[in-house]
Amino acid sequence: MSLATLDTSQHPNLPASAATLFSAKAAKKLSFEQIASHIGRNEVAAAAIFYGQAKASKEDILKLSEVLDIPEAQLEEQLGGFPDRGRTVEMPPKEPLIYRLYEIVQNYGYAYKAVLNEKFGDGIMSAISFSTKVEKETDADGNNWAVITLRGKWLPFSRF
Repeated sequence: MSLATLDTSQHPNLPASAATLFSAKAAKKLSFEQIASHIGRNEVAAAAIFYGQAKASKEDILKLSEVLDIPEAQLEEQLGGFPDRGRTVEMPPKEPLIYRLYEIVQNYGYAYKAVLNEKFGDGIMSAISFSTKVEKETDADGNNWAVITLRGKWLPFSRF
């Protein structure tokens, strides 16, 4: 099994906690799925904590400390604040996989908008009241398919 690692030289805007967490993850040889299982979160949510894109609760910090053998006080200091979401990725993104996700929105964004508006009315899908998951699917020919589910609360625009 290959594990996600971090080259901090490629990510100059990440918080200090990212290096701490990724270093411990590599030393323990743990996947995000294993870490997420230990802390009771979705694997994407666990990874978002590593990148400083999600708020870690006190319980998350305690459980991360346990599974990664990082002093709880150190994690509390590094993860205790509020995330600065979105600043770690330049636009358009240069990393090919992230660019492909961006490209999906470029190519199909208005189609998604039209279909969502027809189904729900004038509004937006929340990225705050939100969940996501990543699954691997293998077809009859042995080809692997990435299945990404985005689930957001529908927020209708207010009339004022």
